Parts: sequence; C-alpha cells; structure tokens
Amino acid sequence: MLKSVNTAVKESDLPFYAPNGSECEIFEHAYHNRLPVLLKGPTGCGKTRFVAHMAARLGRPLYTVSCHDDLTAADLTGRYLLKGGDTVWVDGPLTRAVREGAICYLDEVVEARKDVTVVLHPVTDDRRTLPLERTGELLQAPPEFMLVASYNPGYQNVLKTLKPSTRQRFLAMEFGFPTLDTEAGIVAHESGLPHERCLALVRVAQALRGLKGQDIEEGASTRLIVYCATMIRDGVDYDTALRVALIEPLSDDPEIVAGLIRVAQIALG
Repeated sequence: MLKSVNTAVKESDLPFYAPNGSECEIFEHAYHNRLPVLLKGPTGCGKTRFVAHMAARLGRPLYTVSCHDDLTAADLTGRYLLKGGDTVWVDGPLTRAVREGAICYLDEVVEARKDVTVVLHPVTDDRRTLPLERTGELLQAPPEFMLVASYNPGYQNVLKTLKPSTRQRFLAMEFGFPTLDTEAGIVAHESGLPHERCLALVRVAQALRGLKGQDIEEGASTRLIVYCATMIRDGVDYDTALRVALIEPLSDDPEIVAGLIRVAQIALG
C-alpha cells in the first residue's frame, strides 16, 4: 500500500504552479498506480516547477538530476569512494530515491549517455527493481517511489532521441506555454510586477515564439519573461529589460537581434 499523502501541506506552502489543464490530476493517478511519467515540452515552460509542486503536494522527497553528455549510469546509481582511508559505497540520487521511496526527476534525459537508459529499464517496468552490480544488491522499489523524466522535443536529433523501448515505458504528458492571461499571472506572481504590465511582456514573448524554427531555434520561455518583469519591477527601463532578458538570450546574430527588437516593438504597439 502507498503511504498516505501528506495532507497537512497547505496549498500556499507548495512551490507555486498554475495548472494549464488536468496535468496535476494525471500525475497523481500515475503516482498512485506506480507508473513512470515523461514530460515533453519546450525549455522554460514549467516542467521542473511542476515536478517540484507535485512532489510537495504528494509529500514525497524529490531528487532532481540535470542530465548532460557526461552523465553515466554510475552517477545515478552510485560508486565506491575513498573516505578517510576506507573504500565506501555512496548511493547516487536514483538509488537514494529507490531506498527512500522518493521521486527521482531526470531533467533533459536525452542528454545523458546511452548506458543511463539501460539502468532505467528494470525500474520503469513491472519489476520496479534497481540492480546494483558493484554491491550485489537488487533493490525493490517501494510503492512510494516514482521516476519522472523530461526532455525538449524541439532539440531532438538523430544522435539524441529516446529509443521506443525506453519511451514506451512511460506515460507521456505534453507541456506547452500557458494562455496569455495565465502566463501573465505566473509572471506577476514570480516577479511582483502588476498583472496588466505583465500582459504586454507575454504578448512580446508570444510574438517571438512565432519565429521559432525560422530566425531562432527556441522561443522566449516563461522563465525569460519573469527575468524581464523582475528587471522592470526593479526600475530598469522597458527597452533595456526587453533586450537583455527577451532578445539577447535568443540569438547572437546582430541582424537577427535587430529583427527581434522590431518584432517586440510591434507587439508592444
């Protein structure tokens, strides 16, 4: 049986997250049925905040791993280290999550080396086991354990994709950017800038997102809008805040930057 959810946590004490659909309910169903979840969506659209919110909502510890090219299976499971002249085994974040019945979140999982996904297979199917070859242990994941992974489909290429044998071990949830009013509310909450002023910044971001795949690889994220709003709230003028927070992070090409500035000016009216 699953341990009871920590109902003592007040909504106001949870990491802030504004639902954009039924994702919270779907995540809870996955948790209670011991199913791993894969989150798909663009950079900065709220995937990581969503996982933090749900872990707190469910009353479970959270281990977050930012995946990268050099991440190995040993980085997740653990390794022997020298401590005070002795060789001791040190659990990695995935192993700790399995032992403790926590949620393990692998952010941008496609960036990790291929041997990482092999380790995930037995813990994401009906076995829910984690073999530790170096210690000879075979850990059985408790009911409270959950594996969550995320990636940005827009950055996929031939060399960095999830194999079907891995992808089909997860429930998949598509994330996108919120509606205009919802996103403005998020930006206002995170930055302290009034909602009406945030609406204009979101309109600029939406215009810039329309150029994705043309002049820029990725559109302006909600995170960047929050940065921009924070600068404005702190007294930075609009033009400077827009340039350093919403324009310059999107491209290094002077001509493209100039074009993005024109798009932003048009969006602002």
